[in-house]
Amino acid sequence: MLDVRRTYLTYVEGRRISTDAISGINVNISLEDVLVRGQEIEITFKYTVDYAEKVGALVIRGKLHARGELAECQEVSKEWTDTRKLPKEFAEDVLNTINYTCGTNGTFVVRAVNLSPPMVPPRITVTDEGGASSGKGESEKKSKS
Repeated sequence: MLDVRRTYLTYVEGRRISTDAISGINVNISLEDVLVRGQEIEITFKYTVDYAEKVGALVIRGKLHARGELAECQEVSKEWTDTRKLPKEFAEDVLNTINYTCGTNGTFVVRAVNLSPPMVPPRITVTDEGGASSGKGESEKKSKS
């Protein structure tokens, strides 16, 4: 079984663009690269929150490390190379780990510029069509896995 081990952030930016009221947020998680070395997987990601009406933005970049059996890691590498997607169950773990880590840490960043926190939304599930869905909430989630 593939196991997400740790996540660390490499870049954080929070900015307030206007003093207008915030009418909503859009959360986007994109996986930029997947590198497999034996039983180790490193995923480079970007987490973006856009505050509606161009009030502000939060950008966090980082890396997630996972470990698994050699055959599983090779499957991840092949699927990423062929389709730029991760296997469904692993993708859910990766996206939820990134979502939780960035939502939690992003709360501290946006507080400094007087933006509302990017609330940690409900667990994301990946559909067979490759999109992501979650329970009801105020934020819209999109993923590229």
